Amino acid sequence: MNDKLIAFGKLLEIMDELRVKCPWDKEQTIESLRINTIEETYELADAIAIGNMTEIKKELGDLLLHIVFYSKIASETNDFDIKDVIDSLCNKLIFRHPHVFGTEKAENAQEVKSNWESLKIKEGNKSVLAGVPKSLPALVKAYRIQDKARSAGFDWEKREQVWDKVKEELTEFEEEVEKIDQDRMESEFGDIIFAIINAARLYNIDPEMALERTNQRFIKRFNYLEKETLNQGKSLHEMSLDEMNEIWEKAKNSK
Repeated sequence: MNDKLIAFGKLLEIMDELRVKCPWDKEQTIESLRINTIEETYELADAIAIGNMTEIKKELGDLLLHIVFYSKIASETNDFDIKDVIDSLCNKLIFRHPHVFGTEKAENAQEVKSNWESLKIKEGNKSVLAGVPKSLPALVKAYRIQDKARSAGFDWEKREQVWDKVKEELTEFEEEVEKIDQDRMESEFGDIIFAIINAARLYNIDPEMALERTNQRFIKRFNYLEKETLNQGKSLHEMSLDEMNEIWEKAKNSK
């Protein structure tokens, strides 16, 4: 524990010095750091997606720097400092874990999540969904909305029932396509995606991770297609779809 405290203290000292001596660090504000923080969060997500522990460690460090940076800036205006941030977090963890630090009981993870939502209402949240950030990407937001609704008991009795909903939304989308109503098509297509994300949740699949894996497979196979096309002295624009599909099938079997 002592080594960890020393390391954290060193980080705070470095931040203090940077804020005084580095022209770039001196100019930063809470608002100017926002985009960088979002970028660092996505870089951490990328490292987690590929399971690179070295990169995960590095990106966690970058995020920790941002937490310390925000706290340092806020301390200069006497709004809060890093101690306030940590104290607030500790208080919240203790309050939201009465089954650990109090007398409440929770036999499984789902009971814990249900208790959390009740406690959040006590903290002042007017809705179970109030804690979902507005700026989350739509796919991630849909998953979080559904997960929180589940914690309040709003969910299918059997997960297989979700497929009827998926089929229903697909049918409604096809009907709007026939009418060529762009606004309604977009609305119904959104319903299809929402239902598919719900299915992913029910089958314990992270839809963001699943889609990213598909993205990476597509990129790999398309790069193979481009490379093979060049090796044949051709251009993709000059090839027929059948010719491209032939190479694409080879790409699916390549390592």
